[in-house]
Amino acid sequence: MNASDLASSYDLVVIGGGPAGLAAAALAARAGLATVLFDENPGVGGQIYRAITFSPVKDRAVLGEDYWAGAELAAEAQASGALIVNGATVWSLDPARLVGVSIAGQARLIEASRVIIATGSLERPFPIPGWTLPGVMSAGGAQTALKAQGLVPNGKTVLAGGGPLLWLLAAQILRAGGRLDAILDTTPRGNWLRALAHLPDFVLSPYFSKGLKLLREVRAKVRVIRVDRLEAVGGERLREVVFGTADGERRMPADLLLLHQGVVPNVNLAIAAGLAHTWNERQLCFEPVVDRDFNSSVPGISVAGDGAGIAGGTAAAERGRIAAIAAVRALKPEASVPDVQIVRQKLRREAMGRAFLDGLNRPAASFRQPTGDTIVCRCEEVTAKQVRDTADLGCEGPNQMKAFLRCGMGPCQGRLCGLTVTELIAAQRGTTPAEVGYYRLRPPVKPITLSELASLPIAEAERKAVER
Repeated sequence: MNASDLASSYDLVVIGGGPAGLAAAALAARAGLATVLFDENPGVGGQIYRAITFSPVKDRAVLGEDYWAGAELAAEAQASGALIVNGATVWSLDPARLVGVSIAGQARLIEASRVIIATGSLERPFPIPGWTLPGVMSAGGAQTALKAQGLVPNGKTVLAGGGPLLWLLAAQILRAGGRLDAILDTTPRGNWLRALAHLPDFVLSPYFSKGLKLLREVRAKVRVIRVDRLEAVGGERLREVVFGTADGERRMPADLLLLHQGVVPNVNLAIAAGLAHTWNERQLCFEPVVDRDFNSSVPGISVAGDGAGIAGGTAAAERGRIAAIAAVRALKPEASVPDVQIVRQKLRREAMGRAFLDGLNRPAASFRQPTGDTIVCRCEEVTAKQVRDTADLGCEGPNQMKAFLRCGMGPCQGRLCGLTVTELIAAQRGTTPAEVGYYRLRPPVKPITLSELASLPIAEAERKAVER
């Protein structure tokens, strides 16, 4: 599809084709709203259901039944009448609900009566010494390679970090016949005390039995070593992993190191659109301020799924449905929609146990707040020492930091360093991340070329945007 094939306006624009976006688009389109869903990937599914419509992994046992549940969501969205546009990069969203999107090198500005941001989550930055070496990558990246291309590691492979995705990926690699030499568990022992108060809800949740089965499956086949320090070592590429244990420092040869310490909301587009955000101390991240229908502080713009706070894939779909019901009621109140109270009950069920997981998998401060020459901002090659020293000079926040060090001004627009920079400044100045704040983001929030901007047709609706 070409950008020129798009209408100039839609009742509802959904941004993101993960579980929240798919569920929202399907419900809204069936209710009669002119709905378009934009997703920048070749196919729908988001990270959780990545490549669900074309994955080369045909053995359902490898990725697990939870993954294949995404096929039903994708089919419902395809059959709903919603226009689903893949390969579409949304680079701008303003408070007046004007959406900037590029498709195959051509840009358009689209007006929307309502917008649902369903951009999902990102992996939390894991800045250790050597994390920029070839041979070091995120667990999410390795999982994408497995789902989309059927690729598994065959060299000396080490998984390091904590959180549900780490254990799920380990199981998937093993089921697919890949190699996994060790898991280096960075979870602090004290986290069990933090999580214990939430254990009853966790035991009653869908997570409990699945998690227990997953842990048993992986631990039966792979060495698990608890570590409190981690470093990737090499020259032109990774050679070994150095880690600290209760018995002292150890070294392990490695061709591939996969890092993971949880996920956080992908807030860049929401911040650029002017939505209010708040610091979530339990999940150690910024998230948008939303009401029970997932409406944001900007009228007509909602945030659903993990972009509104980490809750998992099945909860994300229910959040998408609730946001879509609110959109339908606002634009077409006579339309038939599901009973929102039933959807809320499903969401509460899916959210049970989340507090336990958040407490148990809270990353240690030493892995969130690096020191010395460890790279923090990969795009601009800024070190932890530079950030800390600049904070000592009186720099009070990440936006002021840009003037000194250019943190957050590279192609990723702060997605790989934002939380680290905020936490480093807060720690160095003896204050809180909530006080320090996050990057102030402006469009374009994704890299686009000047030729794409020059390709914008100046239709009447788009002329209004240029005149603003």
